[in-house]
Amino acid sequence: MANDIARARDRGFGTRVGLGRSPALLVVDFTRAFTAPDARLGMDMTPAITEANRLLAAAERAGIPVILSTIAYDDPGRDSGVWRSKIAGLDALVTGSEGVDQDPRLLRVPGDRILVKRFASCFFGTGLADDLRAGGVDTLVIAGCTTSGCVRASAVDACSHGFRTIVAREATADRLQDAHAQSLVDIDLKYGDVMPVDAIVAYLRTVGAGSGALNPGAP
Repeated sequence: MANDIARARDRGFGTRVGLGRSPALLVVDFTRAFTAPDARLGMDMTPAITEANRLLAAAERAGIPVILSTIAYDDPGRDSGVWRSKIAGLDALVTGSEGVDQDPRLLRVPGDRILVKRFASCFFGTGLADDLRAGGVDTLVIAGCTTSGCVRASAVDACSHGFRTIVAREATADRLQDAHAQSLVDIDLKYGDVMPVDAIVAYLRTVGAGSGALNPGAP
């Protein structure tokens, strides 16, 4: 695969989108249904959560907007559409159930916004893109799970909406390690910059307090 990646870069793939002046942090679906190893949809994501907490702490210090997503359905059979035919475990993601709650190990603060979605991308069927623009955000840092699913879908849509898209390498996780690795390659070649958490934390130290426009009234 290394030769294929090198060939793609030689042909102009994988140039850097770079870091903007006004970032936000998106933590995708680190909820109990996905982070509990014994859950139907879950696996042990402890290392990625630990790294995501470094980003959350850095985001709080920088005063930038933080959004954490969850998938939740009032009626999974009705609300999840065709997706349920691929993933029967979506039946567990019922509004108000423990599985849709954020993992308690996440270092959340009261102003962090919870984004409820129904499908893979945090942008599909939500007002996220408009909210980011209203907050003056130009760069979206993404962590969470799964790398090949909701993280990748959100990164593709973030790029499509015109945001500089940064995916935190060590703060993402997937049930399948091959899919995790390949998805990071795909994102880095085509949609955003995959960066180490250390580098993102250093970047967040350089930005000033954000407007907070995304967070008023957040639970």
